[in-house]
Amino acid sequence: MAERGRSMKPERRVLVVAGSDSSGGAGIARDVEVLTGLGVRAALAVTAVTAQTHERVVAVEPMPPALVMAQMEAALEAGPVDAIKIGMLAKQGTVEAVASVLRKHAHIPAVLDPVLVSTSGRRLLEHDAEAVLKQDLLPLCRLVTPNWLELAALTNAKPAWREEDAFLQADLLLEAGCGAVLVKGGHAPAEKNATDILLRGGAAPLRFEAPRAPENIRGSGCALASSIAGGLAGGKPLEESILQAKRSISRMFNAQAARLSVGH
Repeated sequence: MAERGRSMKPERRVLVVAGSDSSGGAGIARDVEVLTGLGVRAALAVTAVTAQTHERVVAVEPMPPALVMAQMEAALEAGPVDAIKIGMLAKQGTVEAVASVLRKHAHIPAVLDPVLVSTSGRRLLEHDAEAVLKQDLLPLCRLVTPNWLELAALTNAKPAWREEDAFLQADLLLEAGCGAVLVKGGHAPAEKNATDILLRGGAAPLRFEAPRAPENIRGSGCALASSIAGGLAGGKPLEESILQAKRSISRMFNAQAARLSVGH
């Protein structure tokens, strides 16, 4: 029991809006793992149930958009939410439902990891939903975290081969109303390290460098966005949240890769 008069540190809560992954390598399983490691409690709104191995997506069953909205509203009603992390949305109706809830809670910082296609190539967001995501959801987010391939898809462009081209594509997302864009470097060409670049209107680019995630590790995008959301939930500035996320995720993945190597 806490001593009388000693103030207790308030519990941080992040609402995770994402799909499940039966393999446990990505999606909500990865989000909860990361947030728990940060001492942050996760509230959940499941957008889709997927059957996956570490090599392929076997099946996807999107949740009804009304159910996704009901989950979010119930989580927000159950207690204070300090940040929102958004991952797989699957269909246009779900994008619209999530945007509708965010409009009512604009004071809560939201981090969007735009999950478009699985690592194995299976589409995880309908083509028709991409324009709605850009028009309705991006302006409501504090940060969006696309890799180079997702950045090209969201801007209807070919994948960039130069940093300058990636910046031009990111500028299009900023013009769409997003607060900031973190261009993840995991798919950048000819890079030894994963250099993520934070772009905001009127500010110089900020670079965050760390070793690439080991090839046998999945869910790096989920983990990074969740970790950033955990930092924002604690009241940290965006830059500090990203820096701490890069460091903690790198340590976690290196440790997991080492365990997998020993187990193999």
